[in-house]
Amino acid sequence: MSGFEVADRRFLIAGVSNRKSVGWHIGERLVAEGAHVAWSVHSEARREQLAGKLPGKGPVFVCDVTDEAAIERLAGDVREQFGTLHGAVHSIAHANYSQGLQPFQRTVKADFLAAVDTSCFSFVRLVGALEPHLERDASLVAISISTTKMAAENYGYMAPIKAALDSAVVFLAKSLAARGEVRVNAVRAGLLKTASSAGIPGYLESYLFAETAIPRKRGLETREAADVALFLLSPRSSGINGQGLVVDAGMEWNFFDRTIVERTTRPEST
Repeated sequence: MSGFEVADRRFLIAGVSNRKSVGWHIGERLVAEGAHVAWSVHSEARREQLAGKLPGKGPVFVCDVTDEAAIERLAGDVREQFGTLHGAVHSIAHANYSQGLQPFQRTVKADFLAAVDTSCFSFVRLVGALEPHLERDASLVAISISTTKMAAENYGYMAPIKAALDSAVVFLAKSLAARGEVRVNAVRAGLLKTASSAGIPGYLESYLFAETAIPRKRGLETREAADVALFLLSPRSSGINGQGLVVDAGMEWNFFDRTIVERTTRPEST
């Protein structure tokens, strides 16, 4: 028996760009546990780039999640070519800082709404399209961030959008409750080394600071976030619904670590 009881179950991973992607790691873990994995990528170019490289032998679909018709086609293609689903992962986010990083009150409306569409509403729409093709005990997982209440300036307006995603998780869990035992949760990951994070201004410095704030003095690994997603996708987490599990290696409660305090108040001693 598989440790996570996902063997022979079918899952869709929506959002993968390379081996550093959270979605890649989740799919890799699912395949290792004997599950069948289908993939969804943003463009045909991305599908060609990943051809023959993704874990497992599942189909790879193309879906621009800003196009509702494309999401509907994806759901139909998944059902026809792959079958009903025991779970799905939404690992998609995008922000366009057309005028560079600005004070929050100067956020460009078009940029903000486009990011909401891609990073939050696409999850709602994807779940709606997949609903008829879900098994009774399916598990749906969104990838969010560890906290949306910390004003990290270099993250810009994305934290409020991730807050909307976290709220959407609860509302989806509620609205799907009448359908049976379908669950909706989020993995709220701390700072990770991914291709998308590399494009955030000042991210490396933030990541290095996070390592000092994490009790073990070592940053969060993508596989650690992926393992929590694997748990949420599996029947092992059947009692968890409408939740956001924080995976940050303890960073959020360790900001008064002696080393951090001394570096700030007594820099000459460090």
